[in-house]
Amino acid sequence: MASKIDGTNGVLQSYDYQVLATAFAYTFAAGTQVLVIVPAATLATGTITMPAAPADGMVITVQSSQQVTALTFNANTGQTLVGTAVQLIPNQPLSWVYRLTNTTWYPIAGGAGRASALVSGTSQASTSGTAINFASIPSWVKRITVMFQGVSTSGTSLVIIQLGTGATPTYTVSGYLGAALATAANVAVTTGLGTSNNLTAATVRHGSAIITNVTGNTWASQAVIATSDAASGGYAAGSIALAAALTAVRVTTVNGTDTFDAGAINILYE
Repeated sequence: MASKIDGTNGVLQSYDYQVLATAFAYTFAAGTQVLVIVPAATLATGTITMPAAPADGMVITVQSSQQVTALTFNANTGQTLVGTAVQLIPNQPLSWVYRLTNTTWYPIAGGAGRASALVSGTSQASTSGTAINFASIPSWVKRITVMFQGVSTSGTSLVIIQLGTGATPTYTVSGYLGAALATAANVAVTTGLGTSNNLTAATVRHGSAIITNVTGNTWASQAVIATSDAASGGYAAGSIALAAALTAVRVTTVNGTDTFDAGAINILYE
């Protein structure tokens, strides 16, 4: 609809209601000020571009009923966009106002969805398989938290975290610096980022590991894990310089053959 003045309700904004699919590309049409996105489920990627010829003081608002995990938000040709969005959080609208003098969009409402937002992955049952993978991590991420709830494996190999790069992730399996510690023994870890040195098949793990960007493609980690099968626990720390930008996280074991048989694992990133 076109913007109009209503005698009872005042100025009515022009909006566009879209049921979009992943990898969508949307450009605001002339006069449209609000985009309402109603996908059927979470969208992995999407691109939104500002209108080509906005008026001075024009306000653009974007809202989605579902998460858009990796969003590319572009100014149009000859424009500058301040406070770009890197994702859309469900029901957390974002708005910008346009200043014609310097052809710049400025953020005026909404913080969630910009580069500082905390995003939850999808919890995965750690009840089978030799690895639990989390891919499609956006390039702006600076910190990742891996959470363990009742996680167990079939053997005694140390649970570790490996970092991946590329659209189809290649996981780095060597070059890590660090160690995993426990009250009974300590062990060096070079094939991944350690979680703790609890090494029995009956171990049931609870806790988290935080992986933080140091600079460029270099990451450092710290983990604290306690066990519910016995009164024990452990901790670990380490670092890795990746060959390319991080895009994925894998939870596995040192030997790569022990299988997960209990619990759940999820990630947060920001």
